[in-house]
Amino acid sequence: MNFIDLIKHKFREGDALIRLIFINVTVFVILQTITIILLLFNQQFLFPTDYLAAPANFLFLLQKPWTVITYMFLHEGLFHILFNMFALYWFGQLFLMYYSQKQLVALYIIGGMMGYVFFAGAYNIFPYFYSAIDNSVLLGASGSIMAIILAVATKSPNMEMRMLFVGNVKLKYIAAFVVLTSFFGITSNNAGGEIAHLGGALTGYFFIVSLRQGRDITVGINKSLDFVYDLFKPRKLKIKKTANYAGRKMSDAEFNQNKANRMKEVDRILDKIKASGYESLSAEEKKRLFENKS
Repeated sequence: MNFIDLIKHKFREGDALIRLIFINVTVFVILQTITIILLLFNQQFLFPTDYLAAPANFLFLLQKPWTVITYMFLHEGLFHILFNMFALYWFGQLFLMYYSQKQLVALYIIGGMMGYVFFAGAYNIFPYFYSAIDNSVLLGASGSIMAIILAVATKSPNMEMRMLFVGNVKLKYIAAFVVLTSFFGITSNNAGGEIAHLGGALTGYFFIVSLRQGRDITVGINKSLDFVYDLFKPRKLKIKKTANYAGRKMSDAEFNQNKANRMKEVDRILDKIKASGYESLSAEEKKRLFENKS
């Protein structure tokens, strides 16, 4: 098994969390490779992220609406994707202790979409961002991951996670820290990303609150994903059924007689082949021969 086949096998056999990580990493590797090649030929104006990152300007968004989804699978650099994928794996594992894989994927998407709504909304509402709106785009899985972090922390606030150099920390404190850090960073150089974090965080919190009230906000997304999956799912071969005498089940005698007639016809066709060759068969006889072949 070569490397590509191994990757395909791991993707097929992995759960939804592993597949999300695989998609993010694969997109990163492909786009970074393309970007390097373009730079080598001084083609800076053709960066693929220009067509996949989500713009703050709603007029630009109308020209590439798919970016509301694609942006959440893009990453700027190696440390960006490493940090996000480790966070996705750690908190995704905790999420799957309580909820399904479908809910994980749907919350990832909804959290990312809400992150964009907060990002673009802020840039179009607050005068502080007006001068930067035309040149600002959003990319990264952080908003989606924040939704998962807040969902887990809201579900089980006193669960502890072991943090490097710190020790065991309760999830509610981790959630509070990341939310406050994002809030205090909304006027920083990464203002758009921090605002998107808050949108994702609110989505994760709302997901748990809604579940406690008997509503699952991921249902609509999952129905859409199932519909898309069914469109591309391989179709099962239809098996042609033989006549069953107007819907009535054949008796043993009728079945045996039917089988004998078919065998007799096959014998006749084989005799014809022996005498005159296969090319002497009519199209109907060839069809019957292969229909009756076991």
